[in-house]
Amino acid sequence: MPVPYSPPVKRSITIAGHQTSVSLEPVFWSALEEAARDAGLPLSALVAQIDAERIAAPVPSNLASAIRVWLFARASR
Repeated sequence: MPVPYSPPVKRSITIAGHQTSVSLEPVFWSALEEAARDAGLPLSALVAQIDAERIAAPVPSNLASAIRVWLFARASR
């Protein structure tokens, strides 16, 4: 398990055919990788789904924030 108070780590992910960078703390990267494994999806496909939900929101947040909120909602289930 990553140290919970580590600074964000930037990674490049391909969404809809284009590269984008996302900065998340290691604990969120680990949780996102686990969620992708649980869903049987590549990490980029799960991030694309979260991105589509984010864009459809009445007031879209940035992608990193949307990922954190999505993970929090998943953990709260």
